[in-house]
Amino acid sequence: MFLVLLTTVVLFVFEIFPMDKIAFFIIVLLILLGLVTPEEGISGFSNTATIAVLALMILAIAMEENGVINWLTSGMSKVKSMPVFVMAPIFMFVAAGISAFISTTAVVIVFIKMVNQLSEKYNISQSKLLLPISFAGILGGSCTLMGTSTNLIVNSVSTNLGAEKLSFFEFSILGLIFLSISIVYLTFTLRWLPWGDKQNLNKDYKIDNYITSVCVTPNSKLVGRRINKSFLHNNPDVTLLRLTRNNHAHNSPGKYISLKVGDELLLMCDLENLERISKSENMNIVQENKNVIEENTSKNVKAETEAKEVEKDEHVFIELLMLPGASLLGKTLGNLRRFMIQDAIPIAIKKRKTLVNLNERMIHSSTDKLELKAGDRLLVEISKEKLFALDTMENVVVLQQLDKTHSISKNKRYFTFFVLLLVIAMAASGLLSIMVSALTGICLLLVTNNLNLNTIYKKVNWQIFFLLAGMIPLGVAMHNTGTDMWISEKLLGFLHHQPNYIIIGTLFIVTMVLSGVVSNNATAIIMTPIAISVAQGMGLDFKPFILAVMFAANFSFFTPVGYQTNALVYGIGNYRFRHFLFIGGGLSLILWIVATFLLTKML
Repeated sequence: MFLVLLTTVVLFVFEIFPMDKIAFFIIVLLILLGLVTPEEGISGFSNTATIAVLALMILAIAMEENGVINWLTSGMSKVKSMPVFVMAPIFMFVAAGISAFISTTAVVIVFIKMVNQLSEKYNISQSKLLLPISFAGILGGSCTLMGTSTNLIVNSVSTNLGAEKLSFFEFSILGLIFLSISIVYLTFTLRWLPWGDKQNLNKDYKIDNYITSVCVTPNSKLVGRRINKSFLHNNPDVTLLRLTRNNHAHNSPGKYISLKVGDELLLMCDLENLERISKSENMNIVQENKNVIEENTSKNVKAETEAKEVEKDEHVFIELLMLPGASLLGKTLGNLRRFMIQDAIPIAIKKRKTLVNLNERMIHSSTDKLELKAGDRLLVEISKEKLFALDTMENVVVLQQLDKTHSISKNKRYFTFFVLLLVIAMAASGLLSIMVSALTGICLLLVTNNLNLNTIYKKVNWQIFFLLAGMIPLGVAMHNTGTDMWISEKLLGFLHHQPNYIIIGTLFIVTMVLSGVVSNNATAIIMTPIAISVAQGMGLDFKPFILAVMFAANFSFFTPVGYQTNALVYGIGNYRFRHFLFIGGGLSLILWIVATFLLTKML
C-alpha cells in the first residue's frame, strides 16, 4: 500500500501523466494487487460525492453559459478608477462570495477575462489582482459544503467511516474568519506583487522577431515555382503561414500552388534565416503595421491602418488559454499548423510553468514535439470578421475577447439564477442532499431548455470527475489494508501526551504540505481516514480533525500547482515561484496558526 501511495505522489508531483490517467492506473493497480475488490475499485464512479461534484460542475456551466457569473460581476468595471489597494479587496470579496456557491475555477476564469480587459483599456495591473483573486476564490469555496469538491469528498469519506455528516453552513463562520484575515493580509502584501507591463503580445511572444511578410518580386526565383518545389516546403527553419494574392488571403496554402509576382507571404522564421532567404530568393520584406491587440499601439498608427483597409481583412493576434478537456490538448504546434483551427493561424505556444520546469518555454517551431497541455497558452492570428468562430472551441478561454452578456436573454439569466438559489436553499435547509438538489436544478434547466446536453458533454471537466472516481478507491484500500490505522498509531506514538493544539497543528501542516505537491482532492482522500483514526485513538471528537483536513487541503497557497486556479494565473500574471512561496506561504502559515487555535477550541 505504501508503494502505491509513493507511486501516486511521484506521478502527481512530476506530472508524468495527466491526473485522470493516473487515477485510472491506480484503480487497475489496486484491483490487480488485491488491495480492493473489483466492486470497490469502481465504487468511486457511483460515490455520492463524485456525482455531486459532476452535478455542481454542470450547474457552473449553466451559470456561465447563461451569463449569470458575468451578470454578478458586471459592476466590477466601475471600480477601475480606484487605487489598486482599494480595488483588490473588492475583487477578492466578490470572487469569494460567488465561489462559495459556484465552481471556483469557473468564477476565476471569468475574473481572468475581466481583469485582462481592464488591463488593456485602463492600464490596470493584472499581476496585482489575479493572485489575490485566485486565493480569495479558494477561500470562498471553503466557506460552504458545496463550495469545493474537496469539501464534498472529505464529508463523503468521513461519513463512510462513521463520522457525523457536516451540514451546509456548519463551518461557514470559520471560513469567513479565514477569508477576512486573508483579504487584509493580501491587501497588505500587494506591494510585493509585480506591477506587470502593459499587455503586449508583440513583446511577450517576440512576434517581430519571428513573423514577417515578404513580397514576391518580378525577378524573384520563386515566380512560377510551386510551393512544394521551393524552400517553403518541409523546411524546419521556415513555416509558410499565409499567402495573400489579389487582397485574398489563403491560410495554410496548398503545396501545389504556383507562386506569382505580387504574392505576399507571411513567414514564421528568425531574423537570420529571413535575411538569408530574402537575399538568395530576391524578395522584398514588407513593412506594415499589424493591428496587434495591445495598448501601446498609437492612435495615429491605428487610424492609418484603418484607412488602408479597403478589401483586405484586418487580422489580429489572439491569446487562447487551454483548460482541461480542451479539444486542442495533446497536439503540437506542427499538428496545429497542418490542420487549420477555425480559420486561425497558430503562431506560438507559451508553456505553463510547473514545479519540474519553473521557466515558461516559448515554442515557435513546428518541429518542436512538445504538446499542448492544460494551462498552456496558444497565440493565433485570425481575421476580425471570424473571431466568432473561436467561441465554438471546447474548454478554451479567449483572453482578449469581450464578453457578450448583452446577447443572453434576461429571462434566461434570471431563471438560471433562480434555479441556483433554489438548489442552495434545498441543500442548506436539509430538505435534500447537495447531490439531489443539484440534480434537481439541472433537471429544471434541461426541461425549460436553459441548458443543452451537448454543451454539457463538451464543457464538463471530465478530468476532475475521473480523478475523484479513481482516487476514492485509494482511501478504501488504505482502510482495507490497515494503512490508515498503522499511520495513526505512529502519529499517536509521536503525539502521545502532547497538547491538543500540537495534535491538530501537526495534522493540519502535514495535510497542507502534501496538498502543495499532490492534488488537493487526492490529499483529502489520503488524509481523512488518518485524521479519523487519530481522533478515534485519542478518544476525541471527530469534527475538528475532519475540518482540519478539509481546510488544510484547500490552503496550499505556497505553490502554484496546489490548486487549478493558481496554475492558471501563474503564467498570465507573470508571477515567479517566489511570489507563491513567500506571499502564499506566509498566508498558509498564518491560517495554520489561526486554524489550529480555533479548531483546538472545538475539542
